Amino acid sequence: MTKEELEYYKNLIDAKRNSLLKEMDDWKNSHSEESNNADGQYSFHMADQGTDTMDKEYKYYFASLDGELLHELDQALERIENGTYGLCMECNQPISKDRLEAIPHALKCISCKGHEELSR
Repeated sequence: MTKEELEYYKNLIDAKRNSLLKEMDDWKNSHSEESNNADGQYSFHMADQGTDTMDKEYKYYFASLDGELLHELDQALERIENGTYGLCMECNQPISKDRLEAIPHALKCISCKGHEELSR
């Protein structure tokens, strides 16, 4: 991969990373506002309590996924630095540019990823 291509993907990953960090920060701020607004307010109906709990679980679940994606983006930046970016972790062949465009943190080429999905 050329130096210009690596720079392009680095910028793409940085943009996704910054966008994700902003979303996570927005979520954190809105969650803390909800917590502050909820002080002293309790749902008395069991269905309301269940809905409130389910909403919180969904938020934590998505925050967890965002944290995993952030880690994967950071790993992709490390691969750019150490010269292994764009190479499939399974077969060591180049990952297609179309795949990297769609998923810049991809670890596997489409063929190896397809085999992985079929074997599940």
